[in-house]
Amino acid sequence: MVKKPVKYFVVDAFTDKAFKGNPAGVCWLEEDNRDKEWLQAVAGELNMSTTAFLTPIDGTDELQSASPRFGIRWFTPVAEVQLCGHATLAASHTLFTYGLVNSHRIVFLTLSGILTARRISKSRASESIELQNGDNAQEDYFIELDFPVVPVTGFNSADISEISKSLNGASVVEILKTTTAEDLVVVLPSEKAVAELDPQFDEVKRCPGRGIIVTGPASPETGFDFYSRFFCPKFGVNEVLFHPRSPSLGHGVHKFKDKLQTNQTASLHLCLKRLRK
Repeated sequence: MVKKPVKYFVVDAFTDKAFKGNPAGVCWLEEDNRDKEWLQAVAGELNMSTTAFLTPIDGTDELQSASPRFGIRWFTPVAEVQLCGHATLAASHTLFTYGLVNSHRIVFLTLSGILTARRISKSRASESIELQNGDNAQEDYFIELDFPVVPVTGFNSADISEISKSLNGASVVEILKTTTAEDLVVVLPSEKAVAELDPQFDEVKRCPGRGIIVTGPASPETGFDFYSRFFCPKFGVNEVLFHPRSPSLGHGVHKFKDKLQTNQTASLHLCLKRLRK
């Protein structure tokens, strides 16, 4: 049996300019008939920080429903991950922009549970836009993602000096740990320390947990509340850019919640070398 060709897209998340932001691969699979080894091989070939694989749950007829459902899986070049913010944003953008759905809401079934994406007009004239005939490529809109919250816990380990060494001797204020992927959340003194950090990735690989999130409070003149970065070389990605509402960035919000008591939303700066070109 000859398998259908696979459509794939490369989407630059968090930017409106080509070759900026954080790129992700998006593969459109009309049928869920590809094994994990094939998915991993494609992700390795595309060599993006993350590639998302989309499959309509109830076939192509589902695409015209009010809340179409898709299975989504995320792969780095070397491993499958349970959650990825920027690749989900890229997948949502692909579905909305290329008329693959006729709806303003998408439901994703994932290893981390049910996630949703909504398409919202930038004009805010209405809560959402009713799409017609799938012709939405020219609409000016936001994509709102609803992601789970990942709790953090304290980190007590003899490895603290090694963690500081992996961050080129950075001054560490506090270390926390996520309760799911066991990422380390390393708090640095300031946004300057976060932005100028030059980690030793071979040393980061030797640290406990999956990866290292670094975060630090921002000074008032920056216009942000805190800065964050994420390093995950164990999964083939030296540095990953989050979605601003992603679970990992929620750890920064959790750390600085006392500062943010008067604000229901946090303004943050995502540091990535590609963005600083």
